[in-house]
Amino acid sequence: MSSNRKAYMNPYLAGFLLGMALLASFVITGRGLGASGAAKSLVISVVGTAAPDYAGNSVFYSDFFTGTSPMSSWLVFLTAGLILGSFLSGALGNRLGFKTERGPRISVRTRLWLALSGGLLFGLGAQFGRGCTSGAALSGMAVLSTGGMLTMAMIFGTGYLIAYFFKKLWT
Repeated sequence: MSSNRKAYMNPYLAGFLLGMALLASFVITGRGLGASGAAKSLVISVVGTAAPDYAGNSVFYSDFFTGTSPMSSWLVFLTAGLILGSFLSGALGNRLGFKTERGPRISVRTRLWLALSGGLLFGLGAQFGRGCTSGAALSGMAVLSTGGMLTMAMIFGTGYLIAYFFKKLWT
């Protein structure tokens, strides 16, 4: 019996390295990690370029619109490094490829629609929660924030609750 398992990084080493990256972020920038800020910088820049009068007068955009390029935000480089690092990890572990993982009771199309819907809902939640999971939970917990701990508990709790209802699609 052969195994088709692909090599992954030791999870304890990965967690340690993530903690060191988070510590470096606090020391160097004075802020924790968070990826939703890069997306927000990019959207604000696009809206500001396409409709500068609207961006300047909008209640939402005017707080964030500075007229500067999104390339001046370190969060854009954080996100680019995240994408590049993910690609390199997949390449080094021989895990690159295009496939849609799914259970036997779900079609590829349904799986992709569910993934897109979940991503959009998570992005919307990140805006309502004023940050993504890495910003609100990981960075919040690093400074022993009660809000960060509650956020992490709610993320995992909601994930387990929703997984209960969707598990029949995967078995």
